[in-house]
Amino acid sequence: MILLRKFVTPEEAEETIQKNFRAIPVGVEVVSTDDAYGRVLAEDIVSKLDVPPFDRSKVDGYAVKSLDTFRADELNPITLKILGHVSAGEVSYLKVKRGWTVELATGAPLPEGSDAVVVLEDAHREDDKVKIFRSAAPGENVLKKGFDIKRGELVLRKFQQITVRELGVIAAIGLTKVKVFKQPRVAVISTGNELIEPGKPLPQAKIYDINRSTLTASISECGCIPVIFGIMKDNLREIKRSLEKALTTTDFVITSGSTSAGVEDVVPKILNELGKPGVVVGGLSTKPGKPTTIAVLNGKMAVALPGHPSSALIVFDLLVSPILRKMGGLTPETHGITVSAKAATRIFPAKGRRTYAPVRLVKDSFGELVAYSIPAESGAITTLAKADGFIEIPETREFIEKGEKVEVHLLGQKPS
Repeated sequence: MILLRKFVTPEEAEETIQKNFRAIPVGVEVVSTDDAYGRVLAEDIVSKLDVPPFDRSKVDGYAVKSLDTFRADELNPITLKILGHVSAGEVSYLKVKRGWTVELATGAPLPEGSDAVVVLEDAHREDDKVKIFRSAAPGENVLKKGFDIKRGELVLRKFQQITVRELGVIAAIGLTKVKVFKQPRVAVISTGNELIEPGKPLPQAKIYDINRSTLTASISECGCIPVIFGIMKDNLREIKRSLEKALTTTDFVITSGSTSAGVEDVVPKILNELGKPGVVVGGLSTKPGKPTTIAVLNGKMAVALPGHPSSALIVFDLLVSPILRKMGGLTPETHGITVSAKAATRIFPAKGRRTYAPVRLVKDSFGELVAYSIPAESGAITTLAKADGFIEIPETREFIEKGEKVEVHLLGQKPS
């Protein structure tokens, strides 16, 4: 079967994908909070208790009735009798009455009858009595019950990613398990007779497989689990067997290589035979990324990326990453960081094609970001190493002028 290619814009590709594939979470599961970092909540979390669960002292000091300290100062201290001492975590049944006080450690529960705490530095103890040299207002130095979190309060929302901050909230309300979205399993298949696994001896005319490392890391950043299928030679039966297994055992399939119009580029033809509706995007009118192929196969999606490392990574960032993030429960807003910069030189796009030009960002003497174009050799791994991001140049533009303001789509973290 001959697969005719029609090259479309990224927007047209996205529209076609949406018509043929629903990017929704693949399921939910309950995990221990010890394993919850980085996961995405599959339900709202409502606190079943107040935090703190009791009025507690914010300082080392003395629990008092604020009325007893009225007008106390350095020249006219108030003397109170000490009932006892309460430490943090200690249950106490002491009650503060007029003229009495209880010594408290930071975090200790406020004794019944008291409504304020005088800090230790504003008092002087003498045996079983203490002189207070400063008046205390009601509630002073007291962390009220429910100040942080109130019982019944919505503390975390569904689709919220669990970071260190969220784990702190979860621990504060006493949870040991949370319901999260399952992490989609994403097959990673490298194709090409020229590829060798890193670590093995490198014969003549061979190169190491770069895409396996860059794509598995990119998949992990999307909250998914990469499943490595290894390197497949340009053999129709071998590739077809791997694709069939990947479609059966994983939720999403990504291949790299064997996508262009050469004799040995067989992946698009195989994909079109593995399910319905088959190939829905046969190529992109972009540079890089032209030979990208996207198929929907009986409800699952397979993306065949170009073999060149920078091409594969840019197309992944543009089209694949948003889909994987949705499948893992992450909202689209969490994807993609852009910064403004000015072009260091004229930048020329590919004629008649949307161009994604890799750039390096440098701050000038005024603290402004300047974007330096990197030669777009898609087969060169140094393009990835040097690039902080890329700028999108519409197919209607002849060039970007030197000094022109551009939006840079960052690859990875925001530069310092």
